[in-house]
Amino acid sequence: MQPNQELIRTIANRYAANLTLCFPLRRTSLQLARAIHANFITFGFQPRAHILNRLIDVYSKSSELRYARHLFDEIPEPDKIARTTMVSGYSASGDIALAQNIFEETPLSMRDTIMYNAMITGFTHSHDGCSAVSMFREMKREGFRPDNFTFASVLAGLAHVVEEEKECVQFHAAAVKSGAGSITSVMNALVSLYSKCDLLNSARRVFDEITEKDERSWTSMMTGYVKNGFFDSGLELLEGMDEGMKLVAYNALISGYVHRGLHREALEMVRRMVSNGIELDAFTYPSVIRACATSGLLQFGKQVHAYALRRQDFSFHLDNSLVSLYYKCNKLVEARAIFDKMPAKDLVSWNALLSGYVSSGHIGEAKLLFKEMEEKNILTWMIMISGLADNGFGEEGLRLFSCMRKEGFEPCDYAFSGAIKSCAVLGAYCNGQQFHAQLVKIGFDSSLSAGNALITMYAKCGVVEEARRVFITMPCQDSVSWNALIAALGQHGHGAEAVGVYEEMLKEGIKPDRITFLTVLTACSHAGLVDKGREYFDSMETVYCIPPGADHYSRLIDLLCRSGRFTEAESVIKSLPFEPTSQIWEALLSGCRVYGNMELGIIAAEKLFELIPEHDGTYMLLSNMYAATGKWEEAARVRKLMRDRGVKKELACSWIEVETQVHKFLVDDTSHPEAEAVYKYLQELGKEMRRFGYVPDTNFVLHDVESDGHKQDMLITHSEKIAVAFGLMKLPPGRAIRVFKNLRTCGDCHNFFMYLSRVVQREIVLRDRKRFHHFRNGECSCGNFW
Repeated sequence: MQPNQELIRTIANRYAANLTLCFPLRRTSLQLARAIHANFITFGFQPRAHILNRLIDVYSKSSELRYARHLFDEIPEPDKIARTTMVSGYSASGDIALAQNIFEETPLSMRDTIMYNAMITGFTHSHDGCSAVSMFREMKREGFRPDNFTFASVLAGLAHVVEEEKECVQFHAAAVKSGAGSITSVMNALVSLYSKCDLLNSARRVFDEITEKDERSWTSMMTGYVKNGFFDSGLELLEGMDEGMKLVAYNALISGYVHRGLHREALEMVRRMVSNGIELDAFTYPSVIRACATSGLLQFGKQVHAYALRRQDFSFHLDNSLVSLYYKCNKLVEARAIFDKMPAKDLVSWNALLSGYVSSGHIGEAKLLFKEMEEKNILTWMIMISGLADNGFGEEGLRLFSCMRKEGFEPCDYAFSGAIKSCAVLGAYCNGQQFHAQLVKIGFDSSLSAGNALITMYAKCGVVEEARRVFITMPCQDSVSWNALIAALGQHGHGAEAVGVYEEMLKEGIKPDRITFLTVLTACSHAGLVDKGREYFDSMETVYCIPPGADHYSRLIDLLCRSGRFTEAESVIKSLPFEPTSQIWEALLSGCRVYGNMELGIIAAEKLFELIPEHDGTYMLLSNMYAATGKWEEAARVRKLMRDRGVKKELACSWIEVETQVHKFLVDDTSHPEAEAVYKYLQELGKEMRRFGYVPDTNFVLHDVESDGHKQDMLITHSEKIAVAFGLMKLPPGRAIRVFKNLRTCGDCHNFFMYLSRVVQREIVLRDRKRFHHFRNGECSCGNFW
């Protein structure tokens, strides 16, 4: 027996010696450990605990935890080392639940400070600060003494959940009392902790007391300054750093500038960094390219791209950032080329290109890419659903939302926002209400994105009171919330209220942005508040340093023209700092149509024929202007020009939701199953309304028809009239009729609905391309100003 035991001991020592070669860990360590493990199995060797522990340690530190666990489970009674190794391995891999299982199964007598440190570190890395602090307190309660690693880990965990200064002070005092208060790693954690609580003076005091500062010391202090917006202090700190540590500091400053929207400052820091001989690295590129993409600085972004190519710096993060840069700068071909050349793609890559397609309106390409994706996450579905809604494909958006649920994805608040936006596009009020109820049930009703989507949805479904109620009950509002409410009130003819909300927004300290001014200018235009609108327009540059764009100028032109102030409108166009765009000429042409200003209208139309010859709206507006004044030959000439150029007129279409089903109607529509009954009902309504004084305005029959009776018959077949009549037939008495139209409603229909609301004693809400009209008791919310 003695010789056999000696042989076994010799073999065991050889295995132990070979396993020693695995440390420190290097690329060949795992391969060597596997070979030794294979030897055990092949020759039936039963290793002792110290050899198994070493092998478990190699597997754990090489992220091969399933092999480590297999060996661990084969040990009848694992010792302290094996248990601690497994706890550390699971914690390091982020599988804190399995780490906790082994920890709780370990008797108190076998636990030690190292095992507690592993658990605290695991909770900290999982951003579970409460559990990290709780484990620290349990450790002390059970009589285990915290060491330097304990305090460094628990302070990092506390930073995730700390709310009061006294908590920082208490843990700082505990670290000092234990003797760990002067250790660099612990002091670094204290700097981060105080910075997280906005206690930068305390953070700086600890930083200055560190006798041997390492890279993390400088990074922690710099990060504290940057995250709290103290860039000047960060720049001052930068000057005192060793050259070898400055790259991390530059990256922190650049990232901080970008995060706060200070893109010019971020790019200036890049220039400074390069001029000082510090090269960009994998952490610099994403921040710099994001700054270029957001600022529209394509040329600078291209220079960064060329710099990366020269240095042969390639990574997922860089390629994904470049895809975003090019699509945000309207260079989809270049974005697709980068995507196609990527040696490997992750979900971020696919989602980035998908975002590019939907945000630029290339829905066809987006659909193809979406189908091509083998793997999708909730973000993929969210991008596609919102993209469909934003581009007017509401029905497809709702179908895709339903498909997402069938695929097993639980919608988040952003996905719900996309579905709610789809309801807004369709005017699907009942569906929108159902989504709102689901949000409340799930607990997403406090979500900012969902709340903003609900405001817009209710507004576009004609229920502005509900939109206002959602805004008031939101736990917090951002500029998007205020913009949505201002837009809602303006669209529904509550111009004075919209202006009041804008003024209230300023008092709340919310800075208006470009979208804010678009909404408030539109509100002023719809309400005829010319002077107030002009005042707001002028304040853009003089007060808020926001240069007006073509869209703002078009709102101003619309505002002036709707009030007949054409001389002022012409003066604004002549003084534009750029060539007038199609938006501006369209605003002028629309105003000319309202006031019959043929001379100026023809000039605007000619400009539009040059800029957007394929757009049907210009031909129709000019033709209608001629027809309204009886100039049928000129109207026919414009329509012939339209035909010769192959321009198709967009068909007028109106729709109404009845019991969650949307019913669509075209002009002179006979395709609906109940068309005959609807037309008969319309004739009866027309007779009743004539008794109240309604006279059909045949000037809005834009065809050369001699018979007045024939003209009246043509008016009665307008799509919005058919939809309203259908709603009156199908919806319960007292319920508001909500109809939606893709084009602007004509003057006769507007007059018709004013009389009809009085006859049937029902509110009629009509959303056309321009705005909402609320007809009640013979009056309209627009005050006949639209």
